[in-house]
Amino acid sequence: MELFLACRNARDRFIVLLLGRAGLRPGGAAGLRREDMHFMPDSTPLGCPKQGSHLHTLRRDNANGAWAKRQPTAAPGRWKPVDHLVVLAYDQYVMERMALPHGPDSDFVLVNLFAEPLGAPMTADSITELFGRLSRRAGLSRNVTPRMLRRAAGSNLADAGGGQDEIAALLDHSRLSSSEPYLTPAPDRLRDAVNAVPSPRELTDGAR
Repeated sequence: MELFLACRNARDRFIVLLLGRAGLRPGGAAGLRREDMHFMPDSTPLGCPKQGSHLHTLRRDNANGAWAKRQPTAAPGRWKPVDHLVVLAYDQYVMERMALPHGPDSDFVLVNLFAEPLGAPMTADSITELFGRLSRRAGLSRNVTPRMLRRAAGSNLADAGGGQDEIAALLDHSRLSSSEPYLTPAPDRLRDAVNAVPSPRELTDGAR
């Protein structure tokens, strides 16, 4: 939350939500093109059968060096569902971007709006540097890195009841075991699980 509040423009707020809620790596985020953003209930007019708001991460030879991670056996592109907060942040960013003279020039989603070279696509390193600036601006005791937000996204999915296979798919893990660290439940979930176990009296009464 502190990182989000430290943002001074819509683009940076969108980046924080994109990594924190969709679990993207910096390389995947920097490589996004506008055509990858299917933020509508029905994307069939775009030739995409996926329903609901989502984005696609494709492995391309990008001018900014961004490289979406993909396993050799995976499909050419992956898709990720996104929630309404990411969609709203993207809409606000698009309005901010299109109001600037250099905003519409690039097909990349994330571009330099306030620093040279204006209008050029952001790199994975520049996204990491942004998180360092936001951490300092927020007065945090240590830098929040994109990797930390990605791990938080996985933990939040687990706490919300997501299964290991769902977490692995959403975070693009090559092995199912990579999702195991996210499955440690929050203390509240442990207490809820204990409280949900019926007492012997309840079991006995139910059997009568």
